[in-house]
Amino acid sequence: MRDILYFDLETQRTANDAGGWDRKGNMQMSIGVIYSTRTGRYEIFQETRVHDLIERLRRADLVVGYNVINFDYHVLMGYTVLDLAHELPTVDLMLDMETKLGHRLGLDAIAQATLGVDKTSVSIDAIKWWREGHFLEVAEYCCFDVKVTRLVHEHGCRHKELFFHDRFARRQRVAIDWAHLDPATIA
Repeated sequence: MRDILYFDLETQRTANDAGGWDRKGNMQMSIGVIYSTRTGRYEIFQETRVHDLIERLRRADLVVGYNVINFDYHVLMGYTVLDLAHELPTVDLMLDMETKLGHRLGLDAIAQATLGVDKTSVSIDAIKWWREGHFLEVAEYCCFDVKVTRLVHEHGCRHKELFFHDRFARRQRVAIDWAHLDPATIA
């Protein structure tokens, strides 16, 4: 069975703290989470294990995430000389949706309209919790985002559609062609 990893991370610092959005490598990972289709388990990595996380991502048959190419990988590249965005076999759901729609959508917008699920919080809260030493809250939040990413991906694979609410609060449908990325059919 191939190992598809669903992945997300949270940071210790905001873009302002790091010197701007062009310095994502300075934002420092607080918590990284993967879900493996091979094991059916989540794994949580603190910054002290960031190199283990990078190696785990490198061994995956496919990494699936939401805004991982332009954000998460750049944060991780603050710890490695590897160009993760070009080295890792990756499906970035946000980039795929942006290509289809011509604009970006947050994971929350798709999850709410497609699954009826809201994110539990926002990334700035995770930074605040990290600074206050509430590591479990950061890990739970990141795990939930990984789960939502997985559920959105699986829904798109299974039903060939996702939904979002437009700026007028109308529910809109987006056709998806992820059959070749369906964990249920990839052997």
